[in-house]
Amino acid sequence: MTAKEPAMPSDAPSAIGRPGSYSKGVARRQEILDRAIEVFQERGADGTSLRRIAGAIGVSHAALLHYFDSREQLLVAVYEHAEKRRDETVVDQPEPERGIDIMIEAANANIEVPGLVQLYSTLVAASLEADAGPSREYFTARFERVREDLEQRLRREQAEGRMRADVDVRHVAALIVAASDGLQIQWLLEPSVELQASLETFGRLLAP
Repeated sequence: MTAKEPAMPSDAPSAIGRPGSYSKGVARRQEILDRAIEVFQERGADGTSLRRIAGAIGVSHAALLHYFDSREQLLVAVYEHAEKRRDETVVDQPEPERGIDIMIEAANANIEVPGLVQLYSTLVAASLEADAGPSREYFTARFERVREDLEQRLRREQAEGRMRADVDVRHVAALIVAASDGLQIQWLLEPSVELQASLETFGRLLAP
C-alpha cells in the first residue's frame, strides 16, 4: 500500500511461513498464494478464519497449515506475494523522476484492488496489537526499507537541485509514507478523495 519496495528477484524465497520441499511443494505454495490474492482482491480478509479462507481458496485446511502456522502468517505472505507480483508488472517501465512519483504510482496501482488495500490496513493494525508476530516483524522491516529507499532518492533530488534544500530528507521520507497510507485509508472510506492530486500537491511543496 505504501511506496514500492526496492526490487527483489521474482524467484527470491519468502521468509514468511514454510517454502515447501522440492519444486513441487514450492509451486504448490505459490499456487495457494496466487489463489488467495484473487480472493482478497475481491473482498479483503473479511475477518474469516484460516479454515474458511482455505474453503474460499479451494484447498484443505491441512494444506494451509502445511505452509503457514496461522491466519496472520498466511495473510502477511499473501500481501508480500501480491506486492512482488505488482512490482514485476512495472519492471520495464521508466524509473520515476521523483520519490513522490513512486508513491503516486504505487497508490494508483493499489486502488485498482481495494481488497488488498483493506488487507494492508488490517495487517498494519494487527502489527500494533502485539510486541511480536508475523505482521509486526514484516511491517517494521518493510517501513524501514521503504523509508531508506525514499531517503536515498530524495537526497539525490536535493543534490541535483530538484528538491528544496532546507528540509531533512529523513523527515520528508517518513511524511511521504504517512501521507500515502493516510490518503489510501481515507479513500477506502470515501472514494471521492483525490489521492493522486493530493500527493502531487505534496510534491509541489517540496519543489525548490
